[in-house]
This record gives sequence, structure tokens and C-alpha cells, in this order.
Amino acid sequence: MTQLRTVQVLGGGGAGSSAHVRSLAAGLVARGVRVTVCAPAELEHVYDFPGAGAHFAPVPGRSDPAAVGALRSVCATADLVHAHGLHAAVRAALALSGLRIPLVVTWHTRAPHGGARGQLLRLLERRSARAAEVVLGTCSELVDRARQHGARDARLAPLAAPVPPGRPGPPAALAKAGLGAADRPLVLAVGSLTPERGYATLLDAAEWWRQLDPVPLVAIVGEGRERAALERRIAAEGLPVRLLGRRDDIAELLAAADVAVLPSRWEARSLLAQEALRRGVPLVATAVGGVPELVGEAAELVPYGDAEAMARAVAGLLGDEARRAELAAAGLAQSAGWQTEDETVEQMLSVYDELVGR
Repeated sequence: MTQLRTVQVLGGGGAGSSAHVRSLAAGLVARGVRVTVCAPAELEHVYDFPGAGAHFAPVPGRSDPAAVGALRSVCATADLVHAHGLHAAVRAALALSGLRIPLVVTWHTRAPHGGARGQLLRLLERRSARAAEVVLGTCSELVDRARQHGARDARLAPLAAPVPPGRPGPPAALAKAGLGAADRPLVLAVGSLTPERGYATLLDAAEWWRQLDPVPLVAIVGEGRERAALERRIAAEGLPVRLLGRRDDIAELLAAADVAVLPSRWEARSLLAQEALRRGVPLVATAVGGVPELVGEAAELVPYGDAEAMARAVAGLLGDEARRAELAAAGLAQSAGWQTEDETVEQMLSVYDELVGR
């Protein structure tokens, strides 16, 4: 039997999509599929795709003729190409022009609203949706969006976030002490420092929490272009907030947190939400995108941009140990019903076999 040859294309390499491709590659290789990952060179050092058994072809995350030509040369001998993310999908569609090779596209997030950039990204969404044989959306809203943009075939793919390997970490008390929160609650947020993450609202809530006793410490993990602006506001207002930058001990920080918060404008299958529920950490999140279908009744949901609602929800949990325990148990039950990594690989392989068989 001929070995199925696939090319997995990554664009900018968001944490969720890159980790998914690494997990998918390992699962496909284990099932006898030949996998080549095309991505910017720097992602190989972070995600070690060859360590998953995949071939790695460094291709710049651009759409100029040289980059598209390099991608085309890799894809030309594939049975199927799978692009992850909007920019990767557009480049893959260009690279496959004139070739009879099926293209699968996974949408992990959506284009932002408003502005010239948002309009351009929506045009790219339409182009990628119509170029693909199948568009996979990681939440129902993305599936509906793909259909609205003209996708011939759009399906739900509730991808499993890879479960990080267990490793011994410091006791929660020690981790809290290291952040300066030994005798106070710890509220944790994780995500890039960009306007879409809703950190302005989180800082508004942190100002409200100064009336609590003890005052919670808000720790934000991540980097991004908003860091300087957030730092200025934290200093000017004396907010109980620490920007921790990039960290590789998020699991340990979550274990130490009393509450996790997700204040984003939009999310599909948030990595923080998945990790918090898996670890039994109470979560307060905005009721946007795919978050409600992901968490069910296992989190406190608040409207996006409503600092008072977020502040009251977190304060309520900090003052109610029984409710925190209830949410922790609900989170463990909810996460147990999510699609596993093996089930994700089997779903992808079923789509591949269907398209190649045509």
C-alpha cells in the first residue's frame, strides 16, 4: 500500500496551532503517514517537529513569489496539503495553483472586526474558504463563518490541546511565594499582550479588587506590543498586577492560582481555558466565540469588556471556597468529555483518506 504523503503548513505559528501540528504530526507518523511540516525556521527550535517523526522544510511566513515558490516545490509531491491558520491557507492556495492536490484548511481563530486590516483579513478568509476542499473550524462559530464565506465543505474539528507531560514542580505555596503572593490570592491570566486579549478590562477589574482584604495579585503571562502601555498604567495607578513575560512553567503557575481569568474579545478553544479546567482551577471567562461550548457549566462567564462583572465574579469565587470546589469538579468532568489527541488524529486521517480517495 502506497504511503500517504501530507504537508502541514504553518504561518506565523501561534502557540495553539503550532502545538496542534506537532501533536498531529506525531500521531500521523505513528499511523504510517509521511509528514512534512513547512513553517518559519524558528518554529523548529521551539516545537521540534523532527522529534515527532516529521520532515521539516523551513519556509518564510511570507506571500512573496520566492516564499510561495519554495512552498510549491515542497507541496508538489504531496497527496494532500493541510494549512493551519489564515495566512498559511492563503499561501498554500497560491502554491497549489494549477496542481491537482487537495487542500484542507483549519481555522483556529477569526479575523478581527473593523479597520482596513480587518477588511483585508476578511477578504483573505473568503479566499482561503473557497480554495479549500474542506475547511475545519475549531468551534461552531468558525464553521458557520466558513460557510458564509463560501466554503464548499465546512466541518467542526474541536481540536484537543496537547496534554503537557507531567513534571514535578514546586509546591503551590512556594510558587505563590515566588511571585510575592504568599499571603494573598493569586489571579492568573495567560496570553499575548495585544488589545484583543482584553487586558485593559482586566486592569480595570484589578483596580476594583484593591478594596478586597487581602488584595489579590494579578499575574499575566505573555509578551506583545501592548507591554509598555500596560506597564505605564500599572505603575501610574499602583495596580496589584505583575507582567511575567514568557514563562515555561505555566502548569506550575496554574497549580498555584486561586482563579484563572480569560478576558479576551474572542476565543475559539482557549489553551488557558483547557488547562484550567483540566487542572481543576476555577475559571472566569468572557462569553465569546467558542468559549461557552468549550467550558459548558464549568466556568463563570461574563460579558466581554464588562470590568465590573469580571471583578464581581472573581471576588465572589475568592470569597466562596465551596463554589471554587464545585467549579473545580465541574472542570474535571467537562474536560474528560473533550476530544482526545488520538481522536483528533483519527478525524484528520478520515478527512485525508476521503479526499485522496476521490
